[in-house]
Amino acid sequence: MYLYCRYLLDKRWYDQWKEYVHTGDQNSSSYPGKIDNTELYEDLDSYHLKERLTENEDFVLVPAEAWHKLLSWYDMMDDQPPLERKVVDLPSTVKVEVYPVEIYLCLSSNLESTVSARFSRADKIHAIHQKIRQHFNVSETAESRLWMRNTDTSSERLRNLNMTVLDTCLSSGMTVIMEIRNADGTWPTSRPQIMRNSADEDSYQGPPGVCGLTNLGNTCFMNSALQCLSNTPPLTEYFLKNSYLEELNFTNPLGMKGEIAEAYADVIKQMWSGRHYSVVPRVFKTKVGHFASQFLGYQQHDSQELLSFLLDGLHEDLNRVKKKEYIELRDADGRPDQEVAEEAWRNHLRRNDSVIVDTFHGLFKSTLVCPQCNKVSVTFDPFCYLSVPLPVSKERVMEVFYVSLDPTAKPTQMAVADVFNHHFYRIYQTDEFLSCILDRDDIFVYQLSSGCVDQDGEEVVMAIYMRERSHYRDYGSGGNSYGTSLFGHPLLISVPRAQCTREDLYQLLLKRLATDTNSQDATDGDQSAGAEPSGKEEEDEDEDEEEEEPASCAQANKRLPGRRRYTERRKKALFTMQAVNSNGTTERGMGETDGSFSFSSQPYIAIDWDPDMKKKYYNENEAEKYIKDQSMDVPHQQTTVQLQECLELFTTVETLEEENPWYCPTCKKHQLATKKLDLWSLPEVLIIHLKRFSYTKYSREKLDTIVEFPLRDLDFSGFLLKKTVNSTEPPCRYDLIAVSNHYGGLRDGHYTSYARNKDNGQWYYFDDSKVTYAREEQIVVRLILRNDLATRVQKKTDLFKMMSTTIGHISGLELFYSTQTLGGCSQIFSLDLKSRCNLGVG
Repeated sequence: MYLYCRYLLDKRWYDQWKEYVHTGDQNSSSYPGKIDNTELYEDLDSYHLKERLTENEDFVLVPAEAWHKLLSWYDMMDDQPPLERKVVDLPSTVKVEVYPVEIYLCLSSNLESTVSARFSRADKIHAIHQKIRQHFNVSETAESRLWMRNTDTSSERLRNLNMTVLDTCLSSGMTVIMEIRNADGTWPTSRPQIMRNSADEDSYQGPPGVCGLTNLGNTCFMNSALQCLSNTPPLTEYFLKNSYLEELNFTNPLGMKGEIAEAYADVIKQMWSGRHYSVVPRVFKTKVGHFASQFLGYQQHDSQELLSFLLDGLHEDLNRVKKKEYIELRDADGRPDQEVAEEAWRNHLRRNDSVIVDTFHGLFKSTLVCPQCNKVSVTFDPFCYLSVPLPVSKERVMEVFYVSLDPTAKPTQMAVADVFNHHFYRIYQTDEFLSCILDRDDIFVYQLSSGCVDQDGEEVVMAIYMRERSHYRDYGSGGNSYGTSLFGHPLLISVPRAQCTREDLYQLLLKRLATDTNSQDATDGDQSAGAEPSGKEEEDEDEDEEEEEPASCAQANKRLPGRRRYTERRKKALFTMQAVNSNGTTERGMGETDGSFSFSSQPYIAIDWDPDMKKKYYNENEAEKYIKDQSMDVPHQQTTVQLQECLELFTTVETLEEENPWYCPTCKKHQLATKKLDLWSLPEVLIIHLKRFSYTKYSREKLDTIVEFPLRDLDFSGFLLKKTVNSTEPPCRYDLIAVSNHYGGLRDGHYTSYARNKDNGQWYYFDDSKVTYAREEQIVVRLILRNDLATRVQKKTDLFKMMSTTIGHISGLELFYSTQTLGGCSQIFSLDLKSRCNLGVG
């Protein structure tokens, strides 16, 4: 830090002056004459100081006031510069800087042409910046940046021009290079940022802002958000005019040291240079991933999450408040809303003041009411975007498989399960809500036998899995059992607990699978439910006969003599049975030895088929058949809501969830209070975020509800509590200027965007690197149909499924509106129509 300055005087001249003053005789021979520092210089051409000069031996230091007095009395030798030296505050001492830092300066376009200049360690980098501009005649309008060369091959950015030479570790002999931005918005050192086209892009001239963004790999979410922000005039003008350079905040602990703002500025300047078909935002993507690890790599993400992070990052990087003060928030306590709202906004600006606040921030009114003591708490909170829910119909059409015991009988007792990958993902209880079931789930409804699942527990509902046994034993799992794999559809059956023996279960399952097997003998025979064949059975004298004939009729058994009949009863069964876990795998200790099963919880039984027996007797095609039910001929109507309905739902009263209670200061405990949000004031740019995604513990679903939104005259006056709007605030009517789209599902969706160019007023469609003209009627939400809109259901004698073709739905995600102001001045309103949905809305 620079404190004050001192001036160097030659010790010989100073001593002579002291003697002259001491004598008091103006005609004395000790008259010193003009100030002469010749003995301090190495040569009189460069006026460099000699090395290793010592204070009070070679020179003395005088204050600035004394120097100016001496200079007025005695003048100075011709052409000699004054030796002004600054007193700097070093980490451990205050010192006069006799030897300043001598630095070489040059332009990146000509590294060989250098000039040396001396700077104090207390000088700011801005002084070096101005010195280079002055010496090399660089225009003040040209955007530039500085690099500090460490070695011949290594350079470091000097980002913060307000840092001192000492803080940046610049030392004598080092070189500072100025780089000037190209006309196409790129920097000479980052030319690979541009996507080369087959045509010569250097000669390309197109409308500024009409520029695609290359998909780096699942980065369409980022490209869509960037295109919408790029076509937000106030924010884009702020960066194009370099206003951000004076507001970069390098010391904000909540910021990114200005790196996000600089990376975003680079992308905007390239897109609006009019020199590129498409830009590769790789550096921007790298910066985002560096400061937000969730965006590392190339996974699919939510464009609204990226937009939220980017707006917050830009705000902190450009925050004009360098040191945030602590502010204690106050409740309304009966004060007028106007007074409380103005106080809340002033407090917000004391800690947050940036172009993002100027453009995007508005004010909520939040009202909480305690259900016990009726305490009312009113606060006003700033917001950057609105997250509004979609009205969801209470009626719901669901698609299910129906598995019946008797297609002609009316079902009385049924069980519902979610089937995934040949096993039960979840078996639902009767008291669970339908909201637990998602649209993409494969739901099976099983008809159970009459009188099952009673409170006395006399009957057991069993989950039955189909498994195919491999030809080899699995020794890797620590045992010597055969490996198995699931196949087919699982079953739910009801069995009296007294009949949970292997023999009884075998006969029951054999009859249940009768329509899926090829041998009628299999259903009529008196088969025994075999466990794994033992070595004794394999050595039986009738082994060949057992292998060849899996079943025999009961009448034949009755006619056989004892020895022969015993052998026939031990013939190999069609399948064996094992107790398994919910995933269909056999765990150690689950096998039964007494021929019966005992269950402490939900029983799971696996039917294990030998590959040869399965191939010979089990008909997979027959088992998988299903036919269409007439109920599926009714076409499903797509739900349509108005944007105003979403806003009305946003401002309705709701009760807080148990996970997020409110602490009542009167009751002195947490309460599930009622909460109501209202809009107090709107920003210049408003982001409305529709909760279009449904989140559960296990999955996410997208709501394909069509939201109709106006292209012009979106009126918010009916939603604002603050009715008096002064001339400095934006009006309540908006025109659409951009839309961020998402179509498809969560796993295979894609983001695009529509935007109206701020210069020519033309609409464009941005699909990553591809940009095409667009008409206003295209902007309205569209439907892309895969196959057709007709719903389909297929049916089998004991298996029904109602199902429909999937509809790829393009839905508005971010909508950008321009406020209508006097004089035609265009301001911006951003509307984001995609986000999370309340749990359970499927």
